[in-house]
Amino acid sequence: MSKTKTLIMGAAGRDFHVFNTCFRNNSQVEVVAFTATQIPNIDGRRYPAELAGEGYPDGIPIRAEEDVIELIKKHDIDNVVFAYSDVTHEYVMHKASTILAAGANFQLMGTKNTYVKSTKPLIAICAVRTGCGKSQTTRRVVNLLKEKGIEKIAVIRHPMPYGDLVAQRVQRFASLQDLKDHDCTIEEMEEYEPHINANTVVYAGVDYEAILREAEKEADVIIWDGGNNDLPFYAPDLFITVADPHRAGHELSYYPGESNFKAADVIVLNKLVTADLDNIELVRENVHHVNPQAIVVEAASPIYVEYPEIIKGKRVLVVEDGPTLTHGEMTYGAGVVAARKFGASEMIDPRPYAVGTIADTFEKYPDVGILLPAMGYGTKQIKDLEETINRTDCDSVIIATPIDLSRIVKIDKPYTRVMYELQEIGKPSLADVLKDFPK
Repeated sequence: MSKTKTLIMGAAGRDFHVFNTCFRNNSQVEVVAFTATQIPNIDGRRYPAELAGEGYPDGIPIRAEEDVIELIKKHDIDNVVFAYSDVTHEYVMHKASTILAAGANFQLMGTKNTYVKSTKPLIAICAVRTGCGKSQTTRRVVNLLKEKGIEKIAVIRHPMPYGDLVAQRVQRFASLQDLKDHDCTIEEMEEYEPHINANTVVYAGVDYEAILREAEKEADVIIWDGGNNDLPFYAPDLFITVADPHRAGHELSYYPGESNFKAADVIVLNKLVTADLDNIELVRENVHHVNPQAIVVEAASPIYVEYPEIIKGKRVLVVEDGPTLTHGEMTYGAGVVAARKFGASEMIDPRPYAVGTIADTFEKYPDVGILLPAMGYGTKQIKDLEETINRTDCDSVIIATPIDLSRIVKIDKPYTRVMYELQEIGKPSLADVLKDFPK
């Protein structure tokens, strides 16, 4: 019997997990290639033989997504699996239509086949879009569990394997030195560093069953800290989804965030202080219509600024979290809120000063506007980010990234950080939700 020839469309995250859980040891399927998008410099590499298993002695090539039709025709592909996140339903169906027109089947893999079951109590924290506030929600949940006396907690972060995939098979981060030792990108540091600073161990990597088994050796509770608006990789005992009324309606129009919205036990309705009342009501109505059993926790993400005097009356450059601005499609973030709240005279457009890969980012994501996304997927991009900041004609810089960016790039102007944590409003709170967890 001939094998089913398969392509997996991804972005160095769910695609690898889908392969590992569904196809790695499947003798009836031959995965011919991965295709990659969203993340720079992923295509042109290989998923290594050490991770791919016995059926793939040469590994599996990773090609650019624009090659998908060529690959279908060249290899007579039977199935194409779509395995990345934070895209509109319309986008997914355009991809499906393109694949179907080329003659192959189009697949989405559900949680029945991709969930890994933990031996420890597990909370999954996901979102309807990138930039809703998953990270601060995760930190809040961890703090509440520690207040209950649960000290052995491991956070497992959604994959960001942009380097040596074999070396990144299972990664453990317990100190800032670990970030350096693992040659982390800015995007990785943004997710890991706040947990490390709170004395919480973080795991990540490529092989998420192996990662889970390592985390279980030292933790009494596992927290899945999701990426983008992707589905969890693990079967949760408690499923928390964060929604953002600044993008009301997206909870029902983006893939796979709508699945998170419908599957959630708890929906955190975040950013209520700064969102429009009509948008807040729309999200509430959508909860009522599609997931009426969910507990709704209302919350805000108030900002804290180190040095407000660096903002007041100044021409400022605002540096925001990269993925939130790019495929998250947010047109402003905590840095803009801080600029307005503390009286900046003007927000300076960095685009005329952008160099290299940062200029490329603005070209690819024109709706980012006058904000500078803190892109840093490699040494070259970090250098381009540093040069763009220092070339920009401004008085001072607002850093609204989850990490202290000045530790990574040298900034030759006055700067101040903007930080934010989740703050529940009224009842029920996350403390109420976690009162009886774990049972």
